[in-house]
Amino acid sequence: MQNLLHDMNPSLKFVLVTLSMFAIAFFFNPWTPFFFWVGVLLMQVFMSKVNWKTWSLFMLPFALGAFGYLWTTIVFAADTSGEVIWSYLGFQVTADQLETALSLAFRVMAFSTLSLMFAFTTDPVKFIMSLMQQMKLSPKLAYGVLVGYQFLPVMKDEFTQIQQAHRLRGAEVEKNGLRRLLGMRKVLIPMLAGAVRNAERSAFAMEARGFTGEARSEYFQVIKLQKVDAAMTAVFAFLLIVSCSAGFWF
Repeated sequence: MQNLLHDMNPSLKFVLVTLSMFAIAFFFNPWTPFFFWVGVLLMQVFMSKVNWKTWSLFMLPFALGAFGYLWTTIVFAADTSGEVIWSYLGFQVTADQLETALSLAFRVMAFSTLSLMFAFTTDPVKFIMSLMQQMKLSPKLAYGVLVGYQFLPVMKDEFTQIQQAHRLRGAEVEKNGLRRLLGMRKVLIPMLAGAVRNAERSAFAMEARGFTGEARSEYFQVIKLQKVDAAMTAVFAFLLIVSCSAGFWF
């Protein structure tokens, strides 16, 4: 059960996530995004293996943003009509204000949780391969994105190496934040030159191996649609139906 989200076809998962976001966006009651948010959380708990400490760190900014929407919508709402449900020192909160604020807050939580679910349960390489095989994405664009993604850890290592080389040569570490920011050009310029050289080597290597950018009939790594994809499509559909119906029930 805990690998179902990881085993899904990445392209199908991307389509389901996108359609779910569009569907939830058309409902303005607080219950639809709330039930959808809870459903996505339960899917991650029982159908994936996620590092919850890392997940919580990524989720923290979105949670703060949701609280910001909740607070500002209640305090600075333009429409203050409706039944007053809470009053304190002349400050009043109406049912309409609270409903709108909760709707926005739960919408942020639902969308961010769904996005993190996709990011934490999807292998980027398999996603690109699936886009080429199932969605017929151009190999030129797909392999370009894939090569750029593979460069990220290389650039991180180069950044560390250049910084350490500067320190070995006696470069002082600026304590002033502005000066440190301006001094970053000494690191970024060599990094940019190295990135250009690496990109040129990758282009020559792909050309030497016969890469033309045309669609292929065979792939070394074949991504297929399986039974788990049909099951997870049914789960997403059930969650959407229940969440959208909640707006009419409550």
